Amino acid sequence: MNGDMNGADNDAEDGRVPAIGLVVLDAEQRAELVRRAGAVAGRLGAAGITMVALCWVDNAGIARVKTIPLGRLERAAGWGVGMSPVFDVFLVNDDITTSKHIGGPDGDLRLIPELDRITALAGQPGWALAPVDRYTQEGRRYAGCQRTFAHRMAGEALAQGLTARMSFEVEWALGTDDDGRFVPACTGPAYGMTRVIELSDYGREVVGALEREGIVVEQFHPEYAAGQLEVSVAASDPVGAADDSVLVRQTIRAVSARFGFQVSFAPSVVAGSVGNGGHVHLSIWRDGKNVLAGGPGRHGLSSDGEAFAGGILASLPALTAVGAPSVASYLRLVPSHWAGAYQCWGRENREAALRLVTGSSGEHDVRANLEIKCFDLAANPYLVAGSLIAAGLAGLRSGATLPPETSGDPVGRPAADTAGPGPRRLPQSLAEAAGHLERSAMLREAMGDPLFDAFLAVRQAETELFDEVSADDIVARTRWRW
Repeated sequence: MNGDMNGADNDAEDGRVPAIGLVVLDAEQRAELVRRAGAVAGRLGAAGITMVALCWVDNAGIARVKTIPLGRLERAAGWGVGMSPVFDVFLVNDDITTSKHIGGPDGDLRLIPELDRITALAGQPGWALAPVDRYTQEGRRYAGCQRTFAHRMAGEALAQGLTARMSFEVEWALGTDDDGRFVPACTGPAYGMTRVIELSDYGREVVGALEREGIVVEQFHPEYAAGQLEVSVAASDPVGAADDSVLVRQTIRAVSARFGFQVSFAPSVVAGSVGNGGHVHLSIWRDGKNVLAGGPGRHGLSSDGEAFAGGILASLPALTAVGAPSVASYLRLVPSHWAGAYQCWGRENREAALRLVTGSSGEHDVRANLEIKCFDLAANPYLVAGSLIAAGLAGLRSGATLPPETSGDPVGRPAADTAGPGPRRLPQSLAEAAGHLERSAMLREAMGDPLFDAFLAVRQAETELFDEVSADDIVARTRWRW
């Protein structure tokens, strides 16, 4: 690990940033982007927008940003806004490490806004937010771009006739900081109407702001831990779902600030207490039919549905490093807390890391989905989306099947902590999870060496950063980072 930006080495040839694919931004394409951006800027200006935040998520799960006046949107759409590739090796505390391909002071990238996803922010009057794809100066897609990875994996699924739909649950703790101590914004019981009454105006404004941004809110409710709330939104395509997750969190943060509250999406907010999850819901469709329903297998699974789910389940130890990527994640990922601490699956089993949600009678075909419960919101949602698809496609290629279903809490079962056929405990530390990831040839191939190595380097450096640090100190140092 190196805390000095200029001290990290860069082993890429000639100091150039690695790239993938063909040149995608030629003169004609740039001109079309500029034209489209002019129309978008006109609509935003009429709505009172004067500033645009160009946002992406790094390998530490932090939403990074460059902002521009609205009048610069056309230039940004055609030519991008510069940003160093070194942010891909930033740690959660803004220290900097390095990797084989990415790191050091050399190179530059271009942030190109996704014009179809620019959203006027209801929680920040006068501002809009745009997710970005990152390109090299030569107009090539950047090999370390997490959003590009998610696009590519969704495209690989489509090439095999599969359409993925996803949604990210968002849990957060609302309160204030009193000299390092979290003070919850409400005192009512878990899931209690008392909390809704205490935070009535706040809750209404959060949901209203999201709906004004075009987010379809399905549920808003109090959660278990002190000051904890949750919002669930409608499913979208994988990249769109990740975009939504970023937008939802930044909107919640902005509305909360207007009410005088701070927000923590961290996996652990108070050591020893239930933390914030980032459960992912995923369904897979072929020819307009949900492959997780209507089939001859267990609970209506088709052979494709079981193979896709089996691929995810088999890869969960490595996937945990992607979806639970923080040292703090493993303060949350403990048994008997509905966190999904065991590598097992079950219909509507909230202790299983992979829960099969079938929905009610009469709606199985549209509601059936997989819920991955061991993930949290320290994760980069684009990496989560891409990695889950990669694992599912690997399961399809190998004809994976699911082991016997687990019902109830796996804790205490004879095979639960052995190498036997029963549910096995998922990694219990970031170091352990990163070890599984490092050995995953499937995820390395899916991500590509530059992205994979940079992501793994951040995991290893954060493990070192928090080595021999107490749980209380880990929480204190990460509570407000996400």
